[in-house]
Amino acid sequence: MTLFGNKIPVIWQTATLLALSNIFMTFAWYAHLKRLNDKPWWIAALISWGIALFEYLIQVPANRIGYTALSLAQLKILQEVITLTVFVPFVIFYMGQPLKLDYLWAALCILGAVYFVFRS
Repeated sequence: MTLFGNKIPVIWQTATLLALSNIFMTFAWYAHLKRLNDKPWWIAALISWGIALFEYLIQVPANRIGYTALSLAQLKILQEVITLTVFVPFVIFYMGQPLKLDYLWAALCILGAVYFVFRS
């Protein structure tokens, strides 16, 4: 299964789709903390579920495409790297929170995981 044809390598197809899916996921999980704080939790949940639908419509094909060339562990670590890559700008630019040195340490830990999972 490919979405972009055979011209783009599977890992790039997967990474691109996972990045898009993670943008939706991050907004579904956390944007209500800023925009819907004054609403009941169930309204935030319904809106989050609506956003998450788009996340799943992208994430499922991403994982199916990725699984044709990557192991399950590689897919998971790739997803975690992308999650952090999406989450840090979201926290800084959307939520307006300061950049912390802890983000660097977390990124280095995940980079170590990438090394161990993708080495062969």
